[in-house]
Amino acid sequence: MSTFESIILALIQGFTEFLPISSSAHLILPSQLLGWEDQGLAFDVAVHVGTLLAVMLYFRQEVGQLIVNWFASLRGQHNAHSRLAWLIIWATIPAGLAGLFGSDLVENAARSALVIATTTVVFGLLLWFADARASQRQGIEQLTLRQAIFVGIAQALALIPGTSRSGITMTAGMMLGLTKTDAARFSFLLSIPIIIMAGGYQGLKLVQTPEPVAWLPVVVGMVTSFIAAYVCIHVFLQVISRMGMLPFVIYRLALGALLLFFWFI
Repeated sequence: MSTFESIILALIQGFTEFLPISSSAHLILPSQLLGWEDQGLAFDVAVHVGTLLAVMLYFRQEVGQLIVNWFASLRGQHNAHSRLAWLIIWATIPAGLAGLFGSDLVENAARSALVIATTTVVFGLLLWFADARASQRQGIEQLTLRQAIFVGIAQALALIPGTSRSGITMTAGMMLGLTKTDAARFSFLLSIPIIIMAGGYQGLKLVQTPEPVAWLPVVVGMVTSFIAAYVCIHVFLQVISRMGMLPFVIYRLALGALLLFFWFI
């Protein structure tokens, strides 16, 4: 992989990881348009680390409160922060189990341009429905355990390429009545444990592979994805507070149409 390729792929990963537009749908485009080969395990781990650092840094105050108060809850000291931390843990379980038992099946059976195009369109329309029809009056502090698990089950669906982890969790949150901003906030916080698990799994596979690692594109990819993801989170929260999800719905429909075009020709 050249440095140029690593920058482009890391930008795609960083910008699409937290937007409701599907990173897998975008990462398939370089191979379709330019014939680029798979970026490899080391690069995957690097961009996951970059996006993880971005979301943890952006929400550093809240993440710190969640961690400290979660440990305090183990000693019987409970508050709103420890409650949210437990909700995030419970909501992570469905996706963790789905990834553990179904990732290889989905990776082999569903990673095609047709599947990604279809899910990009279908879940884009579902995002539009949630944005346009849901009440969106509830704050994240009012989230119940049952609602958190519902969002977690929705997150497990993101194992299907093209669904968009952030998109489906925001959709589920809004359908439950969360405001756009709180649905996005919960989605971002929920991404932390799942990115840690995904990156850890890929890192374990990387350790077990004998192939040498080209460190320059790996480091460039991690730094680039970190910067792109940090900027993306900030801009996205500004956009949805003013314009809602419609721009991303339109973008998903256009992207799905483009992928279908490539598939049929």
